[in-house]
Amino acid sequence: MRFGVLQFPGSNCDQDCVHAIRNGIGHPAELLWHKESDLGDTEAVVIPGGFSYGDYLRTGAIARFSPIMEAVKRFANDGGLVLGICNGFQILCEAGLLPGALVRNRSLHFRCEWVYLNTLTDRTPLTQGIPPDRLLRMPIAHGDGCFFIDAEGLAQLKQNDQVLWQYVDAEGKPTEEANPNGSLENIAGIANRQGNVAGLMPHPERACESLLGGTDGCLIFQSLIEAHQQQSSPTMAT
Repeated sequence: MRFGVLQFPGSNCDQDCVHAIRNGIGHPAELLWHKESDLGDTEAVVIPGGFSYGDYLRTGAIARFSPIMEAVKRFANDGGLVLGICNGFQILCEAGLLPGALVRNRSLHFRCEWVYLNTLTDRTPLTQGIPPDRLLRMPIAHGDGCFFIDAEGLAQLKQNDQVLWQYVDAEGKPTEEANPNGSLENIAGIANRQGNVAGLMPHPERACESLLGGTDGCLIFQSLIEAHQQQSSPTMAT
């Protein structure tokens, strides 16, 4: 499976994503510069973390206008798999590919720490391969990670099974103390209604090697790969 990792001025996790995909899960990954207007033969898009355009105006607000994002929109609308991580999640929300917004952390402090995530659904490409009742442990590093959406939007997310991950404690409980940024209902990641576009604030690419503290991030990438393989496999006649 061929991954394309977007690269904006200010991206700082693009090389991390390429390394994790190539060395952690053994699939090809190439950088796609923000001024490109075509994704080439990319089969999955990763929008990495960082500070695209220095986070001027709002996080992700300028990156959404880069030419590459028009190609990403077409790709997503055609059912292509898209994952936004941290700043990538923010960009997807600004671009209208995901609902809601990421605003300043409730503490008004930048948070850099390891967190636990509970996967709430197995009905999306990013979550279908995660074992039931398996808590994921991976790091966060953000100042604007508080997910917010209005009451109607939240009801739709729940009704359509679009909430993918929730911040929890080591026992799997979504407590206030386990919520590092004040996100509404401890939401850490969501998907669009079709399930092919997803974003999360924690960094799975930083949890793909034991040397770095854990490999739970591999489960997200591997789940996406399995979903692509299922989509690509021809239906066998019976």
